[in-house]
Amino acid sequence: MPSSSRGPAVPSDPFEPRHVPRRPGRRSGRQTRRSPRVEPRPEVEVELEVGPVAHGGHCVARHDGRVVFVRHALPGERVRARVTEGGDAAKFWRADAVEVLEASADRVPSVWPEAGPGGVGGGELAHVALPAQRRWKRDVLAEQLRRIAGIDLDESHPQVEVEGLPGDDERGGLAYRTRVDLVADGGGRAGMHRFRSHDVVPLESMPLASEDAADLAVHEKVFTRTWRPGTRIELVAPVGSAPVLLVDGTPWRGGSPDQRPNARRSVVERVALGDQEHVYRVAAAGFWQVHREAPATLTRAVLDGVGDVDGARVLDLYSGAGLFTTPLAEAVGSAGSVVAVEGDDRAVRDARRNAHGIDRVTLHHGPVERVLADEPADADVVVLDPPRVGAGRAVVEAIAARRPSRVVYVACDPAALARDVAYLADHGYGLSALRAFDLFPMTHHLEAVAVLTR
Repeated sequence: MPSSSRGPAVPSDPFEPRHVPRRPGRRSGRQTRRSPRVEPRPEVEVELEVGPVAHGGHCVARHDGRVVFVRHALPGERVRARVTEGGDAAKFWRADAVEVLEASADRVPSVWPEAGPGGVGGGELAHVALPAQRRWKRDVLAEQLRRIAGIDLDESHPQVEVEGLPGDDERGGLAYRTRVDLVADGGGRAGMHRFRSHDVVPLESMPLASEDAADLAVHEKVFTRTWRPGTRIELVAPVGSAPVLLVDGTPWRGGSPDQRPNARRSVVERVALGDQEHVYRVAAAGFWQVHREAPATLTRAVLDGVGDVDGARVLDLYSGAGLFTTPLAEAVGSAGSVVAVEGDDRAVRDARRNAHGIDRVTLHHGPVERVLADEPADADVVVLDPPRVGAGRAVVEAIAARRPSRVVYVACDPAALARDVAYLADHGYGLSALRAFDLFPMTHHLEAVAVLTR
């Protein structure tokens, strides 16, 4: 692959992070990054003709030759935008569309006005019709693969679309999050951080919360009581067990800390796969996919991707609490084995509990690149589900050194996926299948499952 296929090109967002520390909740779709800033110019408003979508939840426009990354707009619109970041010497600006002069047919009244211009992060596409959100994400995925990996998705995989998850169309893309993180503002009101800010915007509800999470918020008066400023509030409403409220990491019950010795600090998640059901116990504050249908959807896609692995040796990298580990252990059968690798302490404790008694599973605790350096055995198939930053060159080279027949890559960032696909191409692996899922409606995030073969 020519090196020029990986070069930078607008529309790529210079503020998109290239390193995100791995931590529980690493893929929750939160918009509270602490990114570098340029001089703010909030008093400046400009009229813009909005161009194509770009990675990061905004569209690209130009003003006097300068690139402007504008949020709350749609391609083809003409808008008045308020510049939120960018001085006279800046190469590019950020801006919010505050008035729509010519609207796109894909624009709808925002289903979450608090996530509009100047509002909270985590709902930047709430003004976009749900089918158009999925086309938006497909365009970003295609652009990243073309720009970074040199793959023309329209030619190689024209059937790929961003798939909605069960129930989302009926709910209008709302009420899907089983985990919701809030923080109390200076007046003690629960809310969320303003986009790219430490400021907290108080809320009266959170429309992306699942029905159980929303009911828990009402029952515990989360949005109506006064909290200590800065308090962290987590609503956890698993599929398969009762919800839990955590306040600064402590379980609450009936409006006060739950002091019982058996206070629940873990939850049960049930994942139905055909006529089978897998049961997982995970820490309430630990990482788990936030969309109620995501665990089952991704697991099915991974099992389809690995194919027939009866008797095979499978590496399950960045294995978390073991979502894929136990179904893979069933798939390899008594003659096969699964080696799971995870670096997060809490996730490893959950994984050991969830894989207890399955003798064909070996679990390693530590950074993936270090464990692979100490684990010389070959693998028939590799499954990896890295954090947003992706796997990176060192991990890709360690995977390729084992010469698996296929690699199944679960990605939450299209840029990181494209980069690692390009690295794998250097070792003779080609993209043979790809599926994309709308795991985070109303945001720019998507999930992809890529299958690469030699």
